[in-house]
Amino acid sequence: MFGKLREKLKKFSKQVEEKVEEEGKILQEGTPQEKKGFLEKLLQVEIKENDIKEALDELELELLEADVTLETVEALREKIKEKLVGRKVRIGTNKGRMIEEALREAVLEILTPKKRVDLLREIRLKEGKPFVIAFVGFNGSGKTTTIAKLAHWLKKNGLSVVIAASDTFRAGAIEQLEEHTKRVGVKVIKHDYGADPAAVAYDAIQHARARNVDVVLIDTAGRNELNRNLMDEMKKIVRVAKPDLILFVGDSLSGNAVVEQAKQFNDAVRIDGVILTKLDADARGGAALSISNAIGAPILFVGVGQGYDDLRPFDERWFVDRIFGEGVTPNSFPSAADGECSRY
Repeated sequence: MFGKLREKLKKFSKQVEEKVEEEGKILQEGTPQEKKGFLEKLLQVEIKENDIKEALDELELELLEADVTLETVEALREKIKEKLVGRKVRIGTNKGRMIEEALREAVLEILTPKKRVDLLREIRLKEGKPFVIAFVGFNGSGKTTTIAKLAHWLKKNGLSVVIAASDTFRAGAIEQLEEHTKRVGVKVIKHDYGADPAAVAYDAIQHARARNVDVVLIDTAGRNELNRNLMDEMKKIVRVAKPDLILFVGDSLSGNAVVEQAKQFNDAVRIDGVILTKLDADARGGAALSISNAIGAPILFVGVGQGYDDLRPFDERWFVDRIFGEGVTPNSFPSAADGECSRY
């Protein structure tokens, strides 16, 4: 997982280390022989912009190839320069570790959201039930399955859930959702195909209010920017249901495309958070690195498998550890079980 991204960042770190080593040798060669032993302990190399420019240019191209968006690459480039340019490195110290740590900090800052969403806390503190979450996304992103996984996670955290089958457009969508809800043990509110999706969402919210249900999850039809009717329908669902959160579900294997999709939905409705599916199969990692930076909404969960327990709260430090090959195993994931994992 994230092998391509790890490879690019490690290569950059090595290139800068070699450049700094070269500068250090030049300093050493200019030191009189009789003073070398003493002065070498004091000699420091200052990292200049020219020392890292060539490596940064190469990193920029390689990150673009790894599906990191241009705006994210540019932001990361500036943060790397801030971390490294002007730093003084004493000759004989571990330069590679210092450079990689600066690189790690830059990546972490890109991943850290401008705003956080503590989902369990927001649900429990809301005055008046239910807490309403609407899900949007393109066709094939795994949205319906993800909704079932989140319902399962919420139940494990002691919350009651009902799901609105507001995808009345795609053939088989209601049956698919019903099958999932049977397996995770939650009720689904549905109408017939062709019915008004906003009416389904409204009925689900009324059902939840009458029965003191904690959370309503609204499934919506997958759509794209070319289908204006479906986009207008989604806006109507938002107007009627007035969701407390709108979550975008995207396929991490789509790379740059999923970031563009998120932008389109963010322009149409306010996206409050992101769920990325299929992260366990993503060798590039570009979508996860880019999406929060692109739309200013945090990644709340990631899908890491087919099971209902395979939806995990996202932690940017865990993600950075995976990029740099740290942690228990390359394929380890954050714990799924309890609310303590839900930092957002």
